[in-house]
Amino acid sequence: MPRTLRLLKWFNFILDVLALNASLWISYGVFSAKKNIQLFQVLPYLLIINFGWLFVQSFFKIYDNYQHRNSVSIFSRTIKSFLLFSLCLFLVFMLSIQNSFFRVIHSTHLYFYLGAWGMFAYLLLLNRIVLLSIRKTIRQSIHYSKKNIVIVGQNSSSRTLSNLFGANVVSDYNIMGIFHDQQEKLDESALYRGSTTDCIPFIRNNRVDEIFCTLPGVSKENVNILMHEADRNLTRFRLVPDYQEYFPGTISIEMIDNIPVMTGRKEPLEDIRNAAFKRCFDILFSLFVIVFVLSWLIPLLGLLIKIDSPGPVFFRQRRSGRSNQPFYCLKFRSMTVNAQADAQQATKGDARITRLGAFLRKTSLDELPQFFNVLVGNMSVVGPRPHMLRHTEEYAMLIDKFMVRHFLKPGITGWAQVTGLRGETRTTGDMARRVEADVYYLEHWSILLDMKIIFLTVWNIFKGDEKAI
Repeated sequence: MPRTLRLLKWFNFILDVLALNASLWISYGVFSAKKNIQLFQVLPYLLIINFGWLFVQSFFKIYDNYQHRNSVSIFSRTIKSFLLFSLCLFLVFMLSIQNSFFRVIHSTHLYFYLGAWGMFAYLLLLNRIVLLSIRKTIRQSIHYSKKNIVIVGQNSSSRTLSNLFGANVVSDYNIMGIFHDQQEKLDESALYRGSTTDCIPFIRNNRVDEIFCTLPGVSKENVNILMHEADRNLTRFRLVPDYQEYFPGTISIEMIDNIPVMTGRKEPLEDIRNAAFKRCFDILFSLFVIVFVLSWLIPLLGLLIKIDSPGPVFFRQRRSGRSNQPFYCLKFRSMTVNAQADAQQATKGDARITRLGAFLRKTSLDELPQFFNVLVGNMSVVGPRPHMLRHTEEYAMLIDKFMVRHFLKPGITGWAQVTGLRGETRTTGDMARRVEADVYYLEHWSILLDMKIIFLTVWNIFKGDEKAI
């Protein structure tokens, strides 16, 4: 049975490739073959699309460790892979319409790509649901053989492991015993088998697949003995450091040469693949807004701003960016020209706000020029809102973890803004709650969270946000 689970990832890969090519061939038959377009004309593009999917799936490693990864992680990686693949498909589409040899498709090439894209999305989702159901059935089968493990040592890590493996009915692990040298026993007394040295005859007389040895709590001498004994009995040996004393939350581990280095905060965007994906999304999204919205909105609002009050159309202000590096943040000017613009935060009923400016701020239209900041790389579509330099200096002295938010690029909108924390910060507590939301976003980033924030931002614009100033 474990071998069957390991083979599932290959079944998954093969089914995905079949789903992609079935989508392409069906779309070709529906939209292209009837227009007398020869197969050899589209074949190069079909091959490019296939190689695109192979690149994307290897980039996100969506099939790696498939038998152990939870369903949320599998769906998350699949969605990110599909979105990046959609970008590849768009680039192939742009290439095809620029190629005079391919222009014979003319009115049908768009339908060909859209049809293949939609059908592949459906089949990809169906594959995941079916294969996850198969995996669950295999795990729950009475014939499914779990890995037999023992846990050595007693500390917070050993307790976490025993609770994790013991509570999860579909876990791949079966705890055969717990060994430690402390007098008091674990709550799971039925699992206690004796001291650390008692583990050696136990693994000799029983089929034990893996030893989880938690540190500290086991002497170096006993660790070496257990490692030697594990090798002799064809048992895999795992060392589990007790990091929870220093890092109570989630941690991130990276290897520097052969040295494991722990960080007390998980930052998904430190992964170059995630960062590259977010940057590609920022470029495409900002280009879309600039070309289809700002291209006609800037002249219109520029004229109205000039009529409403004297001064420039845009307001440029130095704000704190990633790594606390200052940059010029762009906005439509919503205030009369004043000397306090770079020092005094806008408040409700602020006399400096113009009549048109009040509308722009209420609808968040004043923030739209920041898509130029996104395009050049100063900002992201989603991230912590940038603050004035003076406010950064002040709040850094007052609020714990305030500077942590500067590990990210600032955003046009963010998790704080869609969870009721936008607008004027009247107290230090208001800013502390906003910082807490920003740190949450830093530690839990995903493309799905970005999509959710963008959706809620647009929803709030149409619904109206009473905290908008």
